[in-house]
Amino acid sequence: MKHRALLLPKNLGVQTTKRTKFTKAKASSRTRFLVERPRLEFLPSSFLFVWFVFFVVPTLLAAEDSNRSGLEAAREQLKSLKVADGLEATLFACEPMVRNPADMDIDARGRIWITEGANYRSSFQKWGKLRPEGDRIVILEDTDHDGMADKETTFYQGHDINTALGICVLGNKVIVSCSPNVFVFTDVDGDAKADKKEVLFTGIQGVDHDHGVHAFVFGPDGKLYFNMGNSGQRIKRPDSSPVIDVEGNEVVTSGKPYRQGLVFRCNMDGSEFEVLGHNFRNNYEVAVDAFGNLWQSDNDDDGNRGVRINFVMEYGNYGYTDEMTGAGWGVMWKQAQAKGANEDERPVYHWYQHDPGVVPNLLQTGNGSPTGIAFYEGALLPQVFRNQIIHCDAGPRVVRAYTLQTDGAGYKAGIVDILSSEDTWFRPADVCVAPDGSLYVADWNDAGVGGHHMVDQKLETMTGRVYRVAPKGHEANVSPFDFNDANSCVGALQSPNHAIRYLAWTKLHELQGAAERDLLKLWRSRVAFYRARALHLLARIKGSEKKYIDLGLKDSSPDVRITALRIARSLKLDAIPYLKGLVKDPSPQVRRESAIALRHSKSAEAPKLWAQFAAQHDGKDRWYLEALGIGADQQWDAYLDAWLAQAGNEWNTPAGRDIIWRSRSSKTPGLLVKILTDSKTVADEKSRYMRSMDFLPKSPEKDAALAELAVSSLK
Repeated sequence: MKHRALLLPKNLGVQTTKRTKFTKAKASSRTRFLVERPRLEFLPSSFLFVWFVFFVVPTLLAAEDSNRSGLEAAREQLKSLKVADGLEATLFACEPMVRNPADMDIDARGRIWITEGANYRSSFQKWGKLRPEGDRIVILEDTDHDGMADKETTFYQGHDINTALGICVLGNKVIVSCSPNVFVFTDVDGDAKADKKEVLFTGIQGVDHDHGVHAFVFGPDGKLYFNMGNSGQRIKRPDSSPVIDVEGNEVVTSGKPYRQGLVFRCNMDGSEFEVLGHNFRNNYEVAVDAFGNLWQSDNDDDGNRGVRINFVMEYGNYGYTDEMTGAGWGVMWKQAQAKGANEDERPVYHWYQHDPGVVPNLLQTGNGSPTGIAFYEGALLPQVFRNQIIHCDAGPRVVRAYTLQTDGAGYKAGIVDILSSEDTWFRPADVCVAPDGSLYVADWNDAGVGGHHMVDQKLETMTGRVYRVAPKGHEANVSPFDFNDANSCVGALQSPNHAIRYLAWTKLHELQGAAERDLLKLWRSRVAFYRARALHLLARIKGSEKKYIDLGLKDSSPDVRITALRIARSLKLDAIPYLKGLVKDPSPQVRRESAIALRHSKSAEAPKLWAQFAAQHDGKDRWYLEALGIGADQQWDAYLDAWLAQAGNEWNTPAGRDIIWRSRSSKTPGLLVKILTDSKTVADEKSRYMRSMDFLPKSPEKDAALAELAVSSLK
């Protein structure tokens, strides 16, 4: 079915290379309107708004087609899906069983849990509440094993979960994210109905908005991870008191110290709350692998080709706005353009990638509307997809794998499409891994995404699809685990499905030493992420913590060594003895984590250790440099002094200049002056070092440095 295209009058000043189709935006993401790469920056924003409301929206509304609804229409749309070699996509469910699936999870029995968005933006849009009873959490089940859902159960329904953007099923508890609240529902009697509703967090802004609070996920360390976009702003306890994180900061995006979108970690009861990264725009979901690495996507300011994938280096700033002032990127970009920056550099300025203190992006994917994400640690899919990020981008209508490779202290990634379609109603909102290792994709199914609008504004014709992606001919199955003994639980701990791993982890942790023998069998696996899963539990057997951390630090895999160090930090053990053994580790990634582990250390040995890690910076690895910066936070004077004492007169090298550029010490202004007035410093580099001065607080040292620069410029 082709939809009407809005033909742009030539006098609008919009440059296009071919006929431009505008699709209205909706649901789980944010692109205002998706185009064949238009150039809109020449138009005043007020004019664009009027143009969009009066020209684009009516055209989009005309795209509604009731013939798209129902089983036969769903089967027809299935034919349009393009699937990666060796895989096939099958239809698991469609309307009326499910409508507008906003988020999804898969439980230990292989049942698909969906939060629906029939009442998407109902607080603001003229269509109002299309489902008067409120949106549903629906459980979809294939009871006759023919590959399609034949049973739907409404777990909970109400206006308090309208278009909930997150669901996480952990045993008989279900965590549902729907600004302003995070709820924990409990099915006490096992009838697939919510018997109890409790508030875990509240006070989150972004109500009925795509940039609010998002899904939770259970980590390999027994903790919860989740995030929220830049409309979330703050988070509170059930009694409305502010959440204070483990560093004593109120979790609010006022710039003191956090800004914009945030990613979190906490215990199952919400205690020991940590902010693991900040300054995202709309970091939609977070995925956690067996080693404790965090992966997420982030949407750009719409239409600027800056959608990105992030490796979340703990406690980093990710550069959506200026760290010091909170200013947006537009002014900086215009200044860069005036100096000759080309259009391809726009995404780099969009995320302040040239600024000290900003963690680099893993990957830029252009225009889009990024949504659900998972990390695939299964063996069913072809090798290219194993141990990789799997991600939905609803804007370009694609589910991708980002194929990771180590790159110095960080990563680089390629892109391999898994599922895509030319059908403009295919809008993948979420992806999850089933117990057998297959993928399930929730398709919001609409003419577009983002922009707080939707085409299908009648409940009776509202669509929604769930697809299964697996090797051709592979039938869905769920391996039985009774979770009663250690051997069964260790088997379950190897599952690619996080709901199964949660049940296994919980029981094994409860068994403590009684599970040690079986966990040691898994520890001897040749698969590094199995060893990491075993280590997380072995090192939490009371009285054996140090023994197993020591064992993990000797592992041949850098990822397992990193896991061991993270466990030591999580258990609040003294990291210094471990870091002494890692200071010459051959892996720059291990040294990256070691540098981060020095953050806020009270040890008298910490500055000298940091200097030893800093001495190994090669001047080319931004990941490593930013890890050093995170490690030195709030202790720059002591840490930089130790490095300068070690470097002596040899500090003024390319690598040394990099460290000075990143530093925030009281000595930094004077050292920057030496670099700026050095005859070896070329003109093109001077603006970089002057920009570094902006990140230093006002002080006598900074005033003296600026005065010295002013005098030198007159000579």
